[in-house]
Amino acid sequence: MSQVPPQGPGPMPGPPGPGGWGKPPMSPSEERTWGSAAHWSAFVAAFVALAFLGPLLVLLLKGNEEAYVRRQAVESLNFQISMLIYAVVSGVLVLVLVGLLLLVVVGLAWVVFTLIGTIRSTNGEEYRYPLTLRLIS
Repeated sequence: MSQVPPQGPGPMPGPPGPGGWGKPPMSPSEERTWGSAAHWSAFVAAFVALAFLGPLLVLLLKGNEEAYVRRQAVESLNFQISMLIYAVVSGVLVLVLVGLLLLVVVGLAWVVFTLIGTIRSTNGEEYRYPLTLRLIS
């Protein structure tokens, strides 16, 4: 009677490739979809007053799979955090009345630049937001 060696889990896969651990790389269409989701998800998350949650979720879910998606998610996340900081500072400045105007400007800039980022990333272009503090890399 011969003994059969114990069966282990098999060979461990190598380091993740472009598609992550054992995943095929994303198609260009999927890259653009997830890249734009990093931007437009901020509008969805804004309904709970935390617009940075949308890009953060995209970064956590798909950021390690494709470099383009990661770059767009990080860019959008940095912009959303920057706008939150600007809005809080403007809210404090409401006490000296200048904050009312600043809140309007920050709100308009948030809508306009987030829309531009969504459109550009849907077209597969790199987009860098203006007025952004680069807190996350």
